Amino acid sequence: MAGRESTKSQVTDGLFSPVTNERVSQHIVDQIKSLLRDGKLVPGDRLPSERELCERFGVSRVTVREALRVLEAGGLIQIRVGARGGAFFTSPTAARLGEGLADLLQLSPLTAADVTEARMVFELGIIPYAVERATAEDIADLQVLVKEAEQALKNDAYTMDMSAAFHTRLASCTHNPAIEMLVQSFHGPLLMSLNEARVNAPLMGRKGTTEHGQLVKAIEQRDVEAAIKVMKTHLQRTASRVESIDE
Repeated sequence: MAGRESTKSQVTDGLFSPVTNERVSQHIVDQIKSLLRDGKLVPGDRLPSERELCERFGVSRVTVREALRVLEAGGLIQIRVGARGGAFFTSPTAARLGEGLADLLQLSPLTAADVTEARMVFELGIIPYAVERATAEDIADLQVLVKEAEQALKNDAYTMDMSAAFHTRLASCTHNPAIEMLVQSFHGPLLMSLNEARVNAPLMGRKGTTEHGQLVKAIEQRDVEAAIKVMKTHLQRTASRVESIDE
């Protein structure tokens, strides 16, 4: 194991350059990200020790630790403790990447109408992929979400979180990690727009759940045209509600 780590250390010997500008920790982060993009470092590789990094970058240990915190927060490295510990490169998950986009969206001055308009473009666009690629497990999961929503409506316990959960699960039926990441990042704004629409139309959950069921049926039958028609009706009604609120 020690010989293997020594080999890894030798491989990274010529990869790092000293940094001397302001915000040196960010320069270290940028340098490491560049090496990852170029494939010179890959998930599973172990970074040199803090002491070695200090020497190679020509900076203090405090600066190196700050850079490592940034990389860890971004999901690019994982810090392990123990005799075989250290900083190891890892691939950020779709959820982690989505969190960064979600923060930007949450801090942006988006209106419910903005969000719904974006949904018209995006959610209608992914329908053909969901219809084509949805597995039996995907369809079963969507059916469960519809049944849970129907039961919640009967018990007067329905929330817009249930609607948002359906749309997020629907996106995963595309089996495209980029689409899933975007939808996960959009969860906060989506929930905001749904809640605003419900203020203007308290019975919206009942119609929406019925349409969710119709959409699942169309996906199960591999009927793209029917699925798009249901989704378009579904989103247009939400759009009309939030537009009246904004006005």
